[in-house]
Amino acid sequence: MSAAGPVMTTDELNEFLAAEFPQVRNDFLVEEVRQMGVRVRLKVEDKHLRPGGTVSGPTMFALADVAVYLGVLGMIGPKGLAVTTNCSMDFMRKPAAATDLVADCTILKLGRVLAVGDVMIRSDGQEAPVARATMTYSIPPERAPQG
Repeated sequence: MSAAGPVMTTDELNEFLAAEFPQVRNDFLVEEVRQMGVRVRLKVEDKHLRPGGTVSGPTMFALADVAVYLGVLGMIGPKGLAVTTNCSMDFMRKPAAATDLVADCTILKLGRVLAVGDVMIRSDGQEAPVARATMTYSIPPERAPQG
């Protein structure tokens, strides 16, 4: 697809997320876009916590999903209809209480119709990962102009 590098900047991805998904625009922040990857921060709030004060599993899934989605879009451009088709996620340790989570996503394969990404999620400032996910995304086909 784009061997030349990312086609969207950090600001463009953050603007896309805010415009297309206003319901979560205050939850996630793209911190870095790089060749075949991104780093996304989850700004942890009370709504993300489960009993015991730790970030919930569904919230970590959402972070992984958003990171792969934005990693793919960073390389192919703003295709809002790209969708998750598969996920495998390992929860390895309890996240630090009420601390932001940071997801580092690497796009492992970027084809015409499928993309595969790997995500490591860490509590901010900690080296040991709290979760790891591998996700596959379906990329919508280019449609020929009608006419």
